Amino acid sequence: MYQRIGASAFKKDLTNIVKLCDALGNPQDNFKSIHVAGTNGKGSTSHILSAIYQAQGYEVGLYTSPHLLDFRERIKLNGELCPKEFVISFTKSIEDLIEEIQPSFFEITVAMAFSYFAEKQVDIAIIETGLGGRLDSTNIINPLACIITSISFDHKDMLGDSLELIAAEKAGIIKTGIPVVTGNITETSLNVIHTIANSKSAPHYTYKDKSFDTDLIGQHQQWNIGCALSCIDLLQTLLPTDEATVRRALTQVSKISNFEGRWQILNEIPLVICDVAHNEQGISLISEELQKLNMNLHLTLGFVKDKDLSTIIPLLPVSQQVNIVKPSVVRGMEAEDAVEEFSKAGITSFAFNSLQEALNDSYESIIRMNQENNTVLFIGGSNFVIADLLHLKAEGNLPWIS
Repeated sequence: MYQRIGASAFKKDLTNIVKLCDALGNPQDNFKSIHVAGTNGKGSTSHILSAIYQAQGYEVGLYTSPHLLDFRERIKLNGELCPKEFVISFTKSIEDLIEEIQPSFFEITVAMAFSYFAEKQVDIAIIETGLGGRLDSTNIINPLACIITSISFDHKDMLGDSLELIAAEKAGIIKTGIPVVTGNITETSLNVIHTIANSKSAPHYTYKDKSFDTDLIGQHQQWNIGCALSCIDLLQTLLPTDEATVRRALTQVSKISNFEGRWQILNEIPLVICDVAHNEQGISLISEELQKLNMNLHLTLGFVKDKDLSTIIPLLPVSQQVNIVKPSVVRGMEAEDAVEEFSKAGITSFAFNSLQEALNDSYESIIRMNQENNTVLFIGGSNFVIADLLHLKAEGNLPWIS
């Protein structure tokens, strides 16, 4: 599957998901949906939408990827993970189809989500694309609206090596006559999206550029909120909301929608923060937020093999210490290889055999220097590092994290 092995698991057509869902009676046609794509921000925007509609009292399905701790994070109903029993029964029920069609892990997961949302008769399902948009397995829905949150470089080998090509792939979710909302996107990429929207007679709207009270940290989250609110305004007739409920939901998105891994504060003293940002734009935005803290900084990072660190490293803020680990997946970049890339950039970093060792080393350094009150330890670089971190925390292997 792509999450573990990368590009070789990516299927560049919709044949399998069409066959699979057709055999299941096309469950995607039995619920209303909103389709969300974008290089960064699509997960946050999806959870924001879910939180608002949940707070309003709607039955809300939410499909996102990848997961961090539990596969069932991908398929939620009103913020709750889908039951293990459903995952088991659905998988067993399609054993013959799996043998016949040979769908990918992602295709099976998408079909599972669609079937679950149809079975539960949700009022609205928020469907996040996995990779790209045009050829993403989720792109067989006929949504009420589409959102494209951002366009920046990521997965160049599959989506294209220019922002225009990437924009065109993301804009592949636009359907004839279906409105599309775009986020904080540069003019060149926006022109590509607008041209595609016009060719499909799809009304094109831009996000609300305002500031909202929220539990989500960072300017980029304001952009994501703007996307969500613009979409909600478009759908007021079909899915009415009131301003008081919307504002209340925005202050507790993480709690309502069960959202983890985005500027997640794990400890107060010393301050420990993690985030799944892993591409140029995401790292740049997180770096800005870290600099705003005006504190000593320790970084513990890990990356996947296909990541071009020469474009990532210059974006990182100046740090007292940089510890490097290999994420515990096949795609993980060896820590020593990453250290070599940091060295080329003139930055000293240290390779560790495990995330636990790397984090304990940073913590001990912070305590030794008596800096626990003015230091932030940031963990990131990959979804998989955050998954490893949350596993360690859940298992009680980092007792100094509350």
